[in-house]
Amino acid sequence: MSYQLIHHGAASGVTGSCHELRLGPAGGVQDSLLIDCGQFQGEDGATSSAIALARVRAVLLTHAHIDHIGRLPELLSAGLSAPIYCSEATALLAPVMLADALRHSSGWQHATILKNAAIDPLLQRLAHLLRPLPFAQWQRLPLRDSSALYMRLQPAGHILGSAYLELRLPDDQVVVFSGDLGSGRSALLAAPQSPERADLLVLESTYGDRLHAQGEPRHRQLKAIVERSLRDGGAILIPAFSIGRTQELLCDLEQILSEVRSREEQWCWRDLPVVIDSPLGADVTRLYRRFRRVWRKEAQARLQAGRHPLDFSQCVTIADHGAHETLVHRLQQSGEPAIIVAGGGMCQGGRIVNYLKALLPDARTDVLLAGFQARGTPGRLLQSGCSSLWLEGVEVAVQAQIHSLSGYSAHADQQELLAFVRGMASRPQSIRLVHGEPEAQRALAAQLRQLGAGIAVSCACDER
Repeated sequence: MSYQLIHHGAASGVTGSCHELRLGPAGGVQDSLLIDCGQFQGEDGATSSAIALARVRAVLLTHAHIDHIGRLPELLSAGLSAPIYCSEATALLAPVMLADALRHSSGWQHATILKNAAIDPLLQRLAHLLRPLPFAQWQRLPLRDSSALYMRLQPAGHILGSAYLELRLPDDQVVVFSGDLGSGRSALLAAPQSPERADLLVLESTYGDRLHAQGEPRHRQLKAIVERSLRDGGAILIPAFSIGRTQELLCDLEQILSEVRSREEQWCWRDLPVVIDSPLGADVTRLYRRFRRVWRKEAQARLQAGRHPLDFSQCVTIADHGAHETLVHRLQQSGEPAIIVAGGGMCQGGRIVNYLKALLPDARTDVLLAGFQARGTPGRLLQSGCSSLWLEGVEVAVQAQIHSLSGYSAHADQQELLAFVRGMASRPQSIRLVHGEPEAQRALAAQLRQLGAGIAVSCACDER
């Protein structure tokens, strides 16, 4: 069967993931599948072409991050009626994520499109179209010509419910969409296992040009930064995505506190609050607890030992906005130690912005960037060593210490992406690289071409 792959996002950046697989001869009647439909962030561009909803037979979601699902409200308001397939956990997470985004729409890309649309009816339509699937189960997707293709989800290890997609076309060709692949360093989720084969592999390349730091385990790096901060005073600010990063940080902080309680170091830790200032993060954490059956064995062993990686005595959740403002003011005035995990992973929205405006000018403040920062975002500017930063129309001096902890990346690095391909029993005939900045795509492509002369590797960024 002939097919075309159209990129409506994540062709030359890491946000706005949206790929359309058109089935059938060009110029003829075509069915299409939409793989993800995410919102853009930072400097990533807008869609390159319109999506013809009439021919979309199904939407397939790899996971519930907004840069993979954020355009669903726009498509729903435009009349999307195709079923939306995803994992069981994603089916619970996606409505929570979208409801939060729509109700806090100051940075919502499609606010003008949605301004006259009621949120609740959109969410009800979403619930009606969602089709949750267990992992490793083939699902038949009928096509207009009475043929069918089959799709199944496999764990991707990126966040709770994340999956890569295997599509078996009517002529037995196999197309695999990696979605976002986990790094294998997660304290909660196991690393992804490679598929057996793919005629076409559509592979993410977020960290295609770099390796994550090796050596000391990440929770020990985190502990060293916290100990230094305790000596100097001041708060530790951790901008975190509500799904994945927040839960990973909690898991490691619980491990650190458990180690401290068993030694004589407790004096500097026992009163240190770990504040989750994100109602969305708290909701997602509850879902992580609910799906503890998919946690990796090490995390489950902690539960059996009477510990809970996501629920411990020093962890405090702030839901009320008034309490949030009070805490920001208090930390600005007192300089007391606290670990603040707040929503807004790239620092361009969420409650983390108020903390940054108040505390970046204080040299005692430490900011831990624990994930990828897209080009053009405040997080990327902080990472680059800027001396000042514009936040919500205000220029803020940066005196704080800025740290990047690549060990907390939820994405595979170059070697892990290569291992995903090497692990396939039959190497793919072709690989299309997406979800990476141009330099990352091209660096990974050069490495992939060394795996075998028969693999055709292309970069989406070079084909626009």
